[in-house]
Amino acid sequence: MTQGGKGPDDPKGLIHEAYRIDGITTGECRTIFLDWALSMTGDPRPAIERLLRDRPPHPMTDVLREGLSTPARTGRRGGWAGRRV
Repeated sequence: MTQGGKGPDDPKGLIHEAYRIDGITTGECRTIFLDWALSMTGDPRPAIERLLRDRPPHPMTDVLREGLSTPARTGRRGGWAGRRV
């Protein structure tokens, strides 16, 4: 994806627009990232890596890096199995 807006890694242009908002906070970037991540199918890590290319210092850059360092979910953890210790 180019940094010009929508593309396969950012179909709604959420990440692109976050970089354009003056004074955006890390918390606001996390909210945008969550919306973006929920709309993704499959493992978002390759898309995050592409979105991080040539990005300036910015709260969204920090959030994207956090997204790479967080372990991927490996399945549902609800119900009895999720409460097991």
